[in-house]
Amino acid sequence: MSEDGIFAVLELLAAGAPAQEYEALAQRLRASGASAAELARLGRAVRLGLTIRTWTERQQQREAGMSALIDTARDLATPHDVDTLLKVILRRARLLLAVDMSYIGMYDEGERYVTIRASDGHTTAFNVGLRLPGGSGLGSAVMSNPSPFWTPDYLADERIQHSGDIDYVVKAEGLQAVLAVPLNRGARPFGTLYVAERKVRHFTTDEIALLSSLGDLAGVAIEKAELLDRTTALVAELEQHSTRVEAGLRSAQELSDTQHRLIQLVLGDCDLDALARASAGELNAAVQVCAANGTILCASGHVRDEGADPESLLVPAAMDAHAAREPVALDDGLWAVPISAGTGSNLGTLLLRPDRPGAVQDERLLRLVAQVMAVQLLVESSRTAIAEGQVRDDFLADLLASPQRPPHQLEQHARRLGIDLSKPHVVVVARPEGDARGKMAIWASSYAHRLSGLKSMHNGCAVLLLPGGDAGGAGRAVSAELSPLLGHPVTVSSAGPVAGPASVHHAFQEALRCLDAMTSLGVIGRSASVRELGFLGVLLSDNHDVEGFVDSAIGPVIDYDQQRFTDLTRTLETYFEAGGSPTNAAKKLHVHPNTVARRLERISELLGPQWQQPERALEVQLALRVFRVRHSLRLGERGAPAEAGGPPEAQET
Repeated sequence: MSEDGIFAVLELLAAGAPAQEYEALAQRLRASGASAAELARLGRAVRLGLTIRTWTERQQQREAGMSALIDTARDLATPHDVDTLLKVILRRARLLLAVDMSYIGMYDEGERYVTIRASDGHTTAFNVGLRLPGGSGLGSAVMSNPSPFWTPDYLADERIQHSGDIDYVVKAEGLQAVLAVPLNRGARPFGTLYVAERKVRHFTTDEIALLSSLGDLAGVAIEKAELLDRTTALVAELEQHSTRVEAGLRSAQELSDTQHRLIQLVLGDCDLDALARASAGELNAAVQVCAANGTILCASGHVRDEGADPESLLVPAAMDAHAAREPVALDDGLWAVPISAGTGSNLGTLLLRPDRPGAVQDERLLRLVAQVMAVQLLVESSRTAIAEGQVRDDFLADLLASPQRPPHQLEQHARRLGIDLSKPHVVVVARPEGDARGKMAIWASSYAHRLSGLKSMHNGCAVLLLPGGDAGGAGRAVSAELSPLLGHPVTVSSAGPVAGPASVHHAFQEALRCLDAMTSLGVIGRSASVRELGFLGVLLSDNHDVEGFVDSAIGPVIDYDQQRFTDLTRTLETYFEAGGSPTNAAKKLHVHPNTVARRLERISELLGPQWQQPERALEVQLALRVFRVRHSLRLGERGAPAEAGGPPEAQET
């Protein structure tokens, strides 16, 4: 019986029977009435059989695990990008250990934080991309001691330094058992591979060893995948660089061919119109060539909209282009390209409108076409407006200089340029209170051309000689137009009117002194004329126009006295001497206070209601003092007493 039982155990073992059949065999033998010794031998045989069965199952599991690990290694050896590789690792980890979920955390920022890079088997969106402190969770234990760490019930395990963020995700996913192994780069971990179960589970040493092996393979694979990604990115960058170099070489060859064709036209004695048409074809755009003073020299195609103000477009565009010394894209789809011959030389501006709206122009091609245009303009300088503009600038410089050429030579030169200096002209000096970067000269050329005047540059200031008799109005017009274009204040002084070439230099010096006076007074960014400065204008003026100052300050009162034989002038003097008191003034004049009041009302009608304001009152008092002194001196010259007064006092009714 004993041998039969042992053979029965061997048969069960050979058949791979489950553990309950061993127990059933033992129960049958006990029921057959076997002796205690036989039952003891049988029990020992059953235990040995179960041990052999367990060992065999473990061996089979190990073999299956190693086979799966080999398949995993083969799968990881296939080139993948990092994100795809992480998904492969996580899927394999779940299959190897038959777990509910797997995920990978990567250390970053000096290993102070862990970021969950990828997950598999998750049921919420909380974990992927989660950023966790590096000193909490299983990851911190694995990081501090690079070895596997596991827990059968994460939330209940007091060995773990818990974090609210991690516990929240664990609860949301319903996880309990968690196993973590390091992902190493050499001897240093750079991440952690986790597997988790949604029930309490005690991981075996074989499972831990298997996942550790997977972690080692995954660490190597991730490192190679990162290297592959960097290599791929570098190769792509090199390919792009090679493509750009090839495109640059082709573009350079095209530019060289274009330059050759255009230069051949210039050398072939073409005119500016032919060159403009050829340039329009090369640029696939309508082009217009303008001189420095705004004169349109030639055009090919339709550049500007109908009804558009030429100056409102050309002046700012030319200023910006020459200031930047490079092509400038304008808001309405136009391009402005400076045409120059060396630093500071302004030959004009090339305007162009691409045939296709929004087309991007090659700035190198624009510069090349502008250079060829400059060559052509220099060739034709003797018969274009460019040469005339330079001659006009030089002529104004002669007028401003001292000593000057003989007046008759200047008058002849002016007539040849179509300028009549016998008519009134004013001198305007504009100084930018900021960096004009060459914009002043561009604007001044255009402005002088529009007003049939002359321009010159003096120490960064624009000097204009403009037809007209209102110096103050001319200065204000310059300030109103120039300040918005430059984007910062402009201080403008003016003098005149003058007639004749010899007086231009003196008016220019007066305008400069007026500019200095405005600076000293702190009145920058404004406009003023020598005449508008009142008594300061008298002090600044070369000819000291005292008569003009008196006339502008109290002329209406003097004229009224002379026409009606009244004494408003003396009343005005007495009023100021009495400290502005009509009563005291009446006592000094020996008249009734109402008479003084009526006279002051008439003075207000003549001089305007603001004549008693401090600034105006000062000029009125100075004009009265000058008038009285001149009147006394003139009486003295005729033999009359110097202290004689004015006309007999008359009542003002």
